[in-house]
Amino acid sequence: MLERTVGEIVAERPSQSRVFQSFGIDFCCQGGRTLRAACEKKGIDPAAVVDQLEAELRDKPAPEVNPADFPPVELVDHIVETHHRFLRDELPRIHAMAQRVAQVHGPHTPSLVTVLEVFEPMMIELAHHMMKEEDVLFPAIKTMASGGSAGIPLDGAIATMLEEHDEAGAALAKMRELTNGFTPPAKACNTYRALFAGLAELEEDLHRHIHLENSVLFPAARQMAEA
Repeated sequence: MLERTVGEIVAERPSQSRVFQSFGIDFCCQGGRTLRAACEKKGIDPAAVVDQLEAELRDKPAPEVNPADFPPVELVDHIVETHHRFLRDELPRIHAMAQRVAQVHGPHTPSLVTVLEVFEPMMIELAHHMMKEEDVLFPAIKTMASGGSAGIPLDGAIATMLEEHDEAGAALAKMRELTNGFTPPAKACNTYRALFAGLAELEEDLHRHIHLENSVLFPAARQMAEA
């Protein structure tokens, strides 16, 4: 298992992403690292991670539906209908809460103002990112799946998406740091708590979203282009 990539492990069994999250191991943007290399980077005992992964295999049944097993066209539709829809629903809601919390609590907790300053450009970039995928890259992948030509410089388009994924991942990591792992203080108001819960859910969904593209969809697209 140590010589398999983190992305491969999660693609095979998505629930194991929770184990990687508990150790702070990036399975989406850095999913191409082997488990051994990922543990070395974090200074974690690989045996401890393997033990947790094996325990998860023993204790939980395999999922009935694993999006990583979908053919490219179905995976594209799943990403748009599940993950893009989630972002379009959640980003405005989280933004409104972040603005309110920064306004009310920012004067005595400046890190909350910084959270807003990190969140806003990420939200804008994700909207542009989804539009480029839905208008350009995803239609090209669907065309290739039906036997046609991509009609675009595929490697360049994918490289741009990967770079933007890295930027979103870095923004999420910064917000996690600023919020003590999205943990609100004991006396936090309901909006404060809802904001942190929303950011935690956003991180989890975006990690799964990026993983499916980086480790499953984009490699499949490159294989079709080379065929």
